[in-house]
Amino acid sequence: MGRRHKEHGYAGNTAEKEISARLLLSPIEIPMKKKVVVIGAGFGGLSIAALLAQDGYDVTVVEKNDQSGGRGMMFSDGEFRFDMGPSWYLMPEVFERFFALFDKKPEDYYRLQRLDPSYRIFFGPQDWVDIVADLEKNLETFEQMETGAAQTLKKYLEKSKYQYEVSMQEFLYKDYTSILDFFNKRMLIEGSRLNVFENLDKYLKRNFKNERLRKILAYSMVFLGGAPNNTPAIYSLMSHIDFNLGVWYPLGGMNAVARGIERLGTELGVEFVYNQEVKKILVNSQGRATGILTKTGELAADLVIGNADYHHIETVLLDPEYQSYTEAYWKKRTIAPSAFILYVGLTKRLKGLIHHNLSFEYDWMKHFDDIFKNPVWSENPSYYICAPAKTEPGMAPPGGENLFILVPLAAGLRDTDEVRERYTEKILRHLEVLLGESIIDAIAVKHIFSQRDFFTTFNAYKGTALGLSHTLFQTAFFRPRHRSKKVKNLYFTGQYTHPGIGVPICLISSQIVRDLITNQSR
Repeated sequence: MGRRHKEHGYAGNTAEKEISARLLLSPIEIPMKKKVVVIGAGFGGLSIAALLAQDGYDVTVVEKNDQSGGRGMMFSDGEFRFDMGPSWYLMPEVFERFFALFDKKPEDYYRLQRLDPSYRIFFGPQDWVDIVADLEKNLETFEQMETGAAQTLKKYLEKSKYQYEVSMQEFLYKDYTSILDFFNKRMLIEGSRLNVFENLDKYLKRNFKNERLRKILAYSMVFLGGAPNNTPAIYSLMSHIDFNLGVWYPLGGMNAVARGIERLGTELGVEFVYNQEVKKILVNSQGRATGILTKTGELAADLVIGNADYHHIETVLLDPEYQSYTEAYWKKRTIAPSAFILYVGLTKRLKGLIHHNLSFEYDWMKHFDDIFKNPVWSENPSYYICAPAKTEPGMAPPGGENLFILVPLAAGLRDTDEVRERYTEKILRHLEVLLGESIIDAIAVKHIFSQRDFFTTFNAYKGTALGLSHTLFQTAFFRPRHRSKKVKNLYFTGQYTHPGIGVPICLISSQIVRDLITNQSR
């Protein structure tokens, strides 16, 4: 699947010979750069590679799959092109801030288009609401659904903006190594104003009586790996991101962003090695990471950065004495949902969809219970449909449509071919009713990606699509650390670490790691 990369490998242990030859040279003759190996070419791995290469490190990224992007890879089937995972481009200033570190801009690597409408939410057959780029129109929409809701939304967004700005300035770009770093004087003062200690569901119910409005304002919790009743209300900051900063689309899909950061890294001298799965992190007798082992041999390093699944690195790539988090630790965590994903290519266009669409016809709290409390394949799920050819026709053949349909599911469910086929039929039949249009008879391409694929493709714990949920006690200090407690010079970036889940958030995680390494080397 996806664009193919040449398999570099280490051809007859050539890399080992080169490393040996380099070690024989005197530092006076050729100054040696410190060698960094990054495990995984997801957004965290790509971004930390570029940052460290800029700092003068000799960086190699080793990836088990055939392309960059991690969950943000892309594949094609004929003329149909599909982003495999992330499809929402949010928090544009985070990307701008990241590229500015290199005196670059996002548009140097990919083109953006603001979506208008931002997204459509279905509450039943031909019963939908569009959230648009014009805030005044959104206020009118809210007022039509609940008297007084326009003014309430204004105040809600003012608070949301405050939460976002304080978080960006004070909390997101900071590493947390002690519980006192989190429960400090500023947090205790700001905590109640930021609604850190209240869940989002209660916070929304205090502001809006209409359930539909609450769904509009809380839908993004699914993409943060949580539910409104287990996620701190500070994440209402997502409404500021939605309504004020806007929803954007990078032409070429979200994978275009991954390829852009990969190109940035290449310009800085980063080497990318694909189709190479890491089997072990090498640790010497002093407890220092010295490199990695792949199927073709060892690759030495002064620093190792883990961007693969955190649980996999800890429990598979490290010997037990070097694991900071045991299997018992992981069993106690609240794992973010997995997903049932359909990639569907149609021979016709659908009238009822826009770029981003969400179906909330059924009781979504029951669906959340099916994910977090009583894990089952939900019989009446909410789900998401992306139709990127609405914005970029070249993502599908002329007159066709490429659909990305995602149903959040509990991680760790039994995933059989029979279940997949039954669920495919259920979701597509429901979508036909929702839109009042035939779909199944127009299918030219269909692929399924679910629990077992997340495990085999990404070594994802329990087949999770996202990592750890953002509960209060899995936030900031309570998330797995950026630096190993047991192994010197082993660091971690990506969605398991602080700040957490999401493409822009992974870029922030890498900037935190870069600062840790810089301070450590002083």
